[in-house]
Amino acid sequence: MASYPFRNFVVDPGQVSTTSSKIELKDFAAHVGERFNINKIEPWTGHFPSNDRKYIDQFRSALTKAHATVANIAVDGEHSPYAANREEREEAMAFSKQWIDAAVTLGTHSIRTNIPDAKDSKPDLERAAATLSEVVEYASRHDVVVNLENDNPVSEDPFFLVELIGKVNTPWLRALPDFGNTLAHFDYDHAYRGLDAMFAKAYSICHVKEMEVGRDGKLVHVDLERTFGILKRHEYQGYLSMEWDSPGDPYAGTRDLIDKTVKYLS
Repeated sequence: MASYPFRNFVVDPGQVSTTSSKIELKDFAAHVGERFNINKIEPWTGHFPSNDRKYIDQFRSALTKAHATVANIAVDGEHSPYAANREEREEAMAFSKQWIDAAVTLGTHSIRTNIPDAKDSKPDLERAAATLSEVVEYASRHDVVVNLENDNPVSEDPFFLVELIGKVNTPWLRALPDFGNTLAHFDYDHAYRGLDAMFAKAYSICHVKEMEVGRDGKLVHVDLERTFGILKRHEYQGYLSMEWDSPGDPYAGTRDLIDKTVKYLS
């Protein structure tokens, strides 16, 4: 269960909240267990008040108490691994490594690191590969897989990511296929060919969605039967993270998404 869809219900570390009913991230696993009977979560770094050792230890204690584990950490940074500026690339590298360390402490073997746009460059395969090679080498020494998600339509186009994964050429760098992100920005042909290419490189986790807000502000609908068909064709064996990301109640939406996922996997 991804924490991102519940961003209006989880405490935002960047804002002072007067709403005491909001959930602390470290308590999210217990909450999900009670509401959905799911014991694996995918926390988003935007929900972490800190990634220092003290907080991560508290988080792990809360997981143990809830009889839960972290399947993957969704890591969102601000620095691009393909920027022309070397210092920015090094910042991107250092940020990913910090979260690899957090993953080790939390007992998870998977992170998703993002590839933000660079202000000084179009997507550059060589620079991105050089940066991620160092990140992945560090991750492999800690038994952590690094995943790349088709999210940003420019810097994380599925075909660019697949080429990048091939360039780095290690089993420790994998794809994280998101059912809806590419569909929100491109036509059906591009989106589903992209998902097919991503699932060929996937290993530990994917994001299940049924709807996504498109570039024109309208909802686009995922063909779940087609997408689960792609997943099955590639004999995908990793986690399916529920990431309901549409207007409305995320609790009802997530429950419906779980039911449909079980149906299409049967």
